[in-house]
Amino acid sequence: MRRFSGLSRVAIAAALVAASLGGVGAGRLSAADAKEEGFVPLFNGRDLAGWEGATKGYVAQDGRIVCKKAGGGNLWTVKEFADFHLTFEFLLTPGANNGLGIRMAPKAHAAYQAMELQILDNTAEKYAKLKPYQYHGSVYGVVPAKRGHLKKVGEWNRQEVIARQGRIQVILNGTTIVDADVWKIDPAKTMDGRPHPGLHNKKGRIGFLGHGAHVEFRNIRIKELTE
Repeated sequence: MRRFSGLSRVAIAAALVAASLGGVGAGRLSAADAKEEGFVPLFNGRDLAGWEGATKGYVAQDGRIVCKKAGGGNLWTVKEFADFHLTFEFLLTPGANNGLGIRMAPKAHAAYQAMELQILDNTAEKYAKLKPYQYHGSVYGVVPAKRGHLKKVGEWNRQEVIARQGRIQVILNGTTIVDADVWKIDPAKTMDGRPHPGLHNKKGRIGFLGHGAHVEFRNIRIKELTE
């Protein structure tokens, strides 16, 4: 039998830990890790406790929130958030369309009475002629996102959203695709020509905005920013 050095034993132990994490979803952190980083889970991995709204349009399954193809609607957090750093992973199916509502009120039209960050299969033919502010990651109708950073449909993407006062940053798979101070934008003079009275909201719920397409979410964590 081969003898292993102390360093090798450490490497093997690390590999075993990584493998065990991979078995329940790549990139998933333990509760201890999340707490240490200052993040807390928004989803317990088992049910939709802490969420309300269209709970029948989504299902908790195998550590994921799944927006059902025949369901969807707006599912939002019970808790309100002002400034925050949100991280999550999502998996798109062909032609998928969803959204991330931030600083929204229950039952509000998130795209206008709050902010909707698009979650979209940019490669779908039916979306080939959208406006720049309608593609994935964009602050809908207001700030277009950089394109070309989504993974292939069916693969997991990792996204971060940092909201600090008016500055909204969207980071997709390690690349910043939106970085804008929306409080410097006149809500009555936006790119889509429609009023966005919720653009300057200071706090509200976070929600998924399903549009009748199968989309999956996991590892949903948040850190409130108080400085």
